[in-house]
Amino acid sequence: MNVARIGATATLLPDGRVLIAGGLSNGHAVASAEIYNPRTGAFTLTGSMSQPRAWQSASLLSNGKVLIAGGCASETAEVYNPATGKFSRTGTLGYAPLYAASTALGDGRALIAGGLDGAVYTARAEVYNPATGRFVHVRSLRDPLEHATATLLQDGTVLIAGGDQGDTGKHPVILASAEIFNPVKDTFVRTGSMLQARSHFAAVALQNGQVLVMGGINPSGYAGLLSTAELYNPFTGKWTATGSMSVGRSDFTATLLADGRVLVAGGGDNTAEIYDPVSGAFDMTPGMVEARVSQTATLLQDNRVLMAGGNGDTSAETYQP
Repeated sequence: MNVARIGATATLLPDGRVLIAGGLSNGHAVASAEIYNPRTGAFTLTGSMSQPRAWQSASLLSNGKVLIAGGCASETAEVYNPATGKFSRTGTLGYAPLYAASTALGDGRALIAGGLDGAVYTARAEVYNPATGRFVHVRSLRDPLEHATATLLQDGTVLIAGGDQGDTGKHPVILASAEIFNPVKDTFVRTGSMLQARSHFAAVALQNGQVLVMGGINPSGYAGLLSTAELYNPFTGKWTATGSMSVGRSDFTATLLADGRVLVAGGGDNTAEIYDPVSGAFDMTPGMVEARVSQTATLLQDNRVLMAGGNGDTSAETYQP
């Protein structure tokens, strides 16, 4: 890449290129963005955001543009237009979400929920409507949280799971709870809690409709990295244990491959493994060239996976399944 990045966002564009925006570079948030072209294997700088951001949210909208919101204590948002290569400001959030849970919705809108608002762990949730360019405050989450996951389910609802409420004593307050966002009613309802409290973990919607969650930190904090994994069944609202990873991981990536398996990589080292939903087991696969944490991982249209940043330099690499 042209800029070293940790905590950036990566979004696959409709034409197969990848937009990588923001992140920390040498300890400072950056406004720059770049485009990866899988045909040439090269990164090219594109228009910059209106302000520096890291750990912001990024959602591909139904019109092919990308919504970038929050990050680094900012309530602002902007939209990237791949046709012009430029960002333009859009509606403003009612809070400044950092580490929020976010996803594009099936109806064309985008959900942003929870996060760290300044020094406050918030339950606030907002929905962005690209038709109006505005955010609308919807009913709040049941729990204030950050570092939760947001996973779009096959019926159009969204599973919000886990997260934490910061360190209120000897150990962080880490959640096992989960809730479902209904985009028809714009409300959250409780669903079954995970078997294990998790934060800084990863979640992937499998081809069979279930959701795989794995890794993260447990209530003992970063000294206790989790290797366990579990499955959420949206038909029953319950969680069941599945095979564990070979090593504990936090702030890593999990990517659904075209064949239905899941590639898990990084979290502080260069190791990688594959989850097979048929066997319910993880198996090690050749590791990355470099150790990475808080990198981006993007499934390309040719079924390779692009890993970028997360190691303090500008390097990137691709995984061939």
